[in-house]
Amino acid sequence: MFLTQTTFNVPSLMGAIMSIGVATANSILLVTFANELRVGGETAVGAAVQAGFTRLRPILMTACAMIIGMLPMALGMGEGGEQNAPLARAVIGGLSMATFATLFFVPLMFTLIHGKKPAQEAA
Repeated sequence: MFLTQTTFNVPSLMGAIMSIGVATANSILLVTFANELRVGGETAVGAAVQAGFTRLRPILMTACAMIIGMLPMALGMGEGGEQNAPLARAVIGGLSMATFATLFFVPLMFTLIHGKKPAQEAA
């Protein structure tokens, strides 16, 4: 929002909520997959890394599809297009940052939280 000099308003806050929803879904899928690997006997670090590599393409595909889909709206062209542009700009910026956090921060936190526990307690 700051980079595009767009003000915070109701559509931009709706875009932020959309970004949070997609990021949460991606993070839940990553953590669920890592937990399944832990139950299978993998260490916390190994499970986090393998879950990150396995879920990388689906997470990037989801984020890229939504970002590319929002580009025309973010440009705000056409009649009344400037009303919905903040929503799309918030989604694009939020999803870009959230995808980075999902792929790097979530596995790191998973490793820190589950690193000391034995794999049998992961369920």
